[in-house]
Amino acid sequence: MTVPDPKVFLTSIFNAAVAAADPERTIRDHLPSRPRGRTIVIGAGKGSAQMAAAFEKVWDGPIDGLVVTRYGYGARCERIEIIEAAHPVPDAAGLEASRRLLEKVQGLTADDLVVALISGGGSALLPSPAAGLTLADEIAVNEALLASGAPIAAMNTIRKHLSAIKGGRLAAAAWPAKVVSLVVSDIPGDNPALVASGPTVPDTGSRDDALVSISAYGMKLPDAVMAHIQSPAADAPDPDDQRFARNEVHLIASAGVSLEAAAAEARRQGIEAVILSDAIEGEAREVGGVHAAIAREVATRNRPFQKPVLILSGGETTVTLRAKGKGGRNSEFLLAFAIGINGVEDIHAFAADTDGIDGSENNAGAFADGSTVSRMRAAGVDAKAMLAGNNAWTAFNAVGDLFVPGPTGTNVNDLRAILVR
Repeated sequence: MTVPDPKVFLTSIFNAAVAAADPERTIRDHLPSRPRGRTIVIGAGKGSAQMAAAFEKVWDGPIDGLVVTRYGYGARCERIEIIEAAHPVPDAAGLEASRRLLEKVQGLTADDLVVALISGGGSALLPSPAAGLTLADEIAVNEALLASGAPIAAMNTIRKHLSAIKGGRLAAAAWPAKVVSLVVSDIPGDNPALVASGPTVPDTGSRDDALVSISAYGMKLPDAVMAHIQSPAADAPDPDDQRFARNEVHLIASAGVSLEAAAAEARRQGIEAVILSDAIEGEAREVGGVHAAIAREVATRNRPFQKPVLILSGGETTVTLRAKGKGGRNSEFLLAFAIGINGVEDIHAFAADTDGIDGSENNAGAFADGSTVSRMRAAGVDAKAMLAGNNAWTAFNAVGDLFVPGPTGTNVNDLRAILVR
């Protein structure tokens, strides 16, 4: 099977995966019943504004609401206010958004309904330092987490023990109103309590778990932060707390569903597809090396899959920062992958974050093939040096292979697609 333009094909795979997580489609299928009292909509995440716009379209009744999303990720809403704040490092706008969200759910009754629209990215967008801590402390924690290489579940367990809003605290503040959380998961394993550090969904992760991760990943946190997390004041609400007894949690989109949609689109175009996993974690460059080895095996030995084939995977890798280059986990994964397939023909790949942004730049990820490393060399770029310096964005930008779809309005984690022709 000959694919005329691998980049066009791979982009269509990305589009199919994102469409499967379209907020309007998924929210319509999970609408709660109308309450006798008020309906309050709250939310946080990189997809929350589009979720709010979709909810307005399909909800038959009066609503009032407030959600926070990343700068540039807003959407037009008539009844739900959209606040934009910083991601991945929190700022004062996020602090104000957290204060107003907690205020929004005060004074409700058992007849009222709170609909929480939660998606990935909410952890950074909801800074709300616990008593005795400051926004500067929370920023320092976030920077340490991002540089640590810790998996997202460990990061969010730490975050929720330093917050006045995460770990179920926002839902607890809404009691006795019923809280229905509609969650778009970007977490390997799809535990909704870990998405955005669970502002409306408590979990069992403890302070001891958080302290173990801080030690295991060598994090250097401010003294005030360590003093707090070592004290009972940091304990998060227990899932068995009666304030959560009537609440509901619905996972409305996930990496697994989007990967199945991507595979179906490949088959529609005549290419068989296989899904390795929707929950791959680990150091991005190491995961890239493993994926490269699989692709080489298929390309040169036609095993473990018969070519032509599209190899798909999802999940969330991590990057341990060794330098201050430009990039994100998907571009770093792909640069390591490109080095691993250097010179092998008929392998084309891309890796991208389904929210449209990889790291701090404007790209979702990048494209690569067997000629990527040599083309970088011709452009004066040493691929291995770029990888060592966490500078994958610069490397792919030099050869015009960045993938820049813009904000997508959803976030179901990373999508990696490898076409072996």
